Amino acid sequence: MHGNTSPARRITATALALTAGVAGSLLATTAPAQASPPGDKDVTAVMFEWKFTSVAQACTDTLGPAGYGYVQVSPPQEHIQGGQWWTSYQPVSYRIAGRLGDRAQFKSMVDTCHAAGVKVVADSVVNHMSAGNGTGTGGSSYTKYDYPGLYSSNDLDNCTSQINNYGDRFNVQECELVGLADLDTGEDYVRGKIAGYLNDLLSLGVDGFRIDAAKHMAAADLAAIKSRLSNPNVYWKHEAIYGAGEAVSPTEYVGSGDVQEFRYARDLKRVFNGENLAYLKNFGEAWGHLPSDEAAVFVTNHDTERNGETLTYKDGATYTLAHVFMLAWPYGSPDVHSGYEFTDHDAGPPNGGQVNACYSDGWKCQHAWREISSMVGFRNTARGQGVTDWWDNGGDQIAFGRGSKAYVAINHEGTSLTRTFQTSLPAGDYCDVQTGKGVTVDGAGRFTATLGAGTAVALHVGARTCDGGDPGDPDPVSSGVSFAVDATTSWGQNIYVTGNRPELGN
Repeated sequence: MHGNTSPARRITATALALTAGVAGSLLATTAPAQASPPGDKDVTAVMFEWKFTSVAQACTDTLGPAGYGYVQVSPPQEHIQGGQWWTSYQPVSYRIAGRLGDRAQFKSMVDTCHAAGVKVVADSVVNHMSAGNGTGTGGSSYTKYDYPGLYSSNDLDNCTSQINNYGDRFNVQECELVGLADLDTGEDYVRGKIAGYLNDLLSLGVDGFRIDAAKHMAAADLAAIKSRLSNPNVYWKHEAIYGAGEAVSPTEYVGSGDVQEFRYARDLKRVFNGENLAYLKNFGEAWGHLPSDEAAVFVTNHDTERNGETLTYKDGATYTLAHVFMLAWPYGSPDVHSGYEFTDHDAGPPNGGQVNACYSDGWKCQHAWREISSMVGFRNTARGQGVTDWWDNGGDQIAFGRGSKAYVAINHEGTSLTRTFQTSLPAGDYCDVQTGKGVTVDGAGRFTATLGAGTAVALHVGARTCDGGDPGDPDPVSSGVSFAVDATTSWGQNIYVTGNRPELGN
């Protein structure tokens, strides 16, 4: 339960998913998903700075059951020491020996996620090495420009000044990003070392790569490195940030992988915060974005939630509804960022990346929010269907279908919306996966619903009833118990019920 409505609210629960003898959480899980063919499920959960053991648990508990196709893990290679998150992005060797886990834990995580039907993408830092000097997280000694057994100054000295002119290609691709030692990816030796690192990850079962700072490497260099991989067709996505008038364009990189479309996230923030959702009717290529099949999209990522470029968890229901829209809308391959609360933008992960429980110690677990996770199944069910039955009020209330497979309505106004919606869904009973409440679609494809301010309704043919353990349904077992309680809650809290009924564990 997440959003930004009043924290003091009446909680009414019926038919709780509680096993006799146990007080259960309102969030229950379903049977693990099975592995699927490549491309069948295109949503990635980005587990930012999660330890590999915690990622493995999430694959089993939430990611697999919800239908996520991929999990992206933070950079696994050895890096500089320090508590800040960005130390993960300053490599000192290509050993798997960072703060998030060792080689055995990484391999175990990959195997566990695969067993849950989730493929693994590794965030890969290959543009640069570290700044400074010292001893890395795995015990390797280093100085800037000298990483024993790996690189020496000859591999890193094309340009030793900082990047300061994004209008100049040489400056962007050969000089140093925020003072980090820049690898000469034009060198055959350097390409071989990078390919060797990525091949090592492939040997452990990794299914794809996010290429950090791709814009700072020539597209031809990256294509040459990819051609050396044991699987040269492996999935990867480039972090190539669009900037108006810049010398390097994201479109240069589509030949070797998807490209993260930063304009998508920036535009979503602008529309959700200050324009009309009605404008989203043709969102995507018509807005100047990359072609859908080449774009990796997101509401926010670890950089943009810190620099203010995109929406963040601090935006409450606006942030949640932007995810609902992204997952319902047939454009790009979506990333769902799952990170932690911060006031200090440099702060590293709570507990060094150990997630003992969602919604505690600052872990936000956005991947598991019902309003978000339920839309992963919606997206998988709607795959291949175009947008149909668009409706808007000219402002911040919109609704649209995905052929005969799914339908969503979003109310981003400050008042509730009651309406009869026209869909192309088959007649019958459905479960609104946003709330777990039943909805009936009539023979003409219509249903009537009331959406509170800042909420959505989402129906799909894969969730017909609310009592059959549908993915995204928290109430697979009916106890027949009703209760009401006034309580002050905060978003992200788990709510438990105990009582003197057998269904509630006595």
